[in-house]
Amino acid sequence: MPDCDTMAAADRSGTPRSNPFPPISGAVVNAVDPIWTAVRQEAAAEVETEPTLAGFLHTTILKHGTIESSLSFHLAGKLASESLPSILVRELIDETLAADPAIGRAVRADLQAVYERDPASHGYLTPLLYFKGFHALQAHRIAHWLWCEGRRVLAVHLQNRISEVFGADIHPAATMGSGILIDHGTSVVIGETAVVEDNVSMLHEVTLGGTGKQTGDRHPKVRQGVLIGAGAKILGNVEIGAGAKIGAGSVVLESVPAHRTVAGVPAQIVGSPHFDAPALEMDQSIPHIHTDGSGI
Repeated sequence: MPDCDTMAAADRSGTPRSNPFPPISGAVVNAVDPIWTAVRQEAAAEVETEPTLAGFLHTTILKHGTIESSLSFHLAGKLASESLPSILVRELIDETLAADPAIGRAVRADLQAVYERDPASHGYLTPLLYFKGFHALQAHRIAHWLWCEGRRVLAVHLQNRISEVFGADIHPAATMGSGILIDHGTSVVIGETAVVEDNVSMLHEVTLGGTGKQTGDRHPKVRQGVLIGAGAKILGNVEIGAGAKIGAGSVVLESVPAHRTVAGVPAQIVGSPHFDAPALEMDQSIPHIHTDGSGI
């Protein structure tokens, strides 16, 4: 089972989209937080152009001093239930964010990843408010902290609620790096002993699962810069090497070497990505595969 060490800071390689607000470094900037500044500026502009949402934007964004406070308020409202009201959920999230500042750094790296890699983001405000893949990942970070603190029943309770609300089922023990994009998030399943390193991108219906009833270390290890296409299933304690690309709909049952492209059922090597970190480029095209299984 992977340990519960503090998540590593995201690798900042790759060419970002044009952005008037520069990405922050690995540490949270105390005096100036460019991403939070951008979120607030976008929210203020939307108040002027869409008065219908003015109250929502003030309550969710503009009244808060930090991205942690805003995210805590927003997630608590979404994850609340009759058995766990929003005020208790928010207290839990606030406790976690205060105890582990690395989560705040990961939140910013994830939001930057969405901005740079998802053309539907149109800034930072939209994914922060509306992208459930982003929401599921941030809520998982809270559940993971609880799991590592030994509060496992509460962690699983939160996992269940995350699955119900966002449609993504990530075991609270799963280790997630930073700078991760979970695009759409619907039907993503990540098992207990899975490890996803920094700067990974995955789309909807991805499964990082086991292969049977065995216990112990039984889930995939996804290294930095990997791109996993929609509907791909990676099963068992296999390693997906750094910079690999997994084609949409593929079923991966064996380890994949670094910087190789695999596709098919079962997946086979069909080439190499054009980029060292395909997750940053989001080019999901796959070389043509001949009937004999060879690729060009």
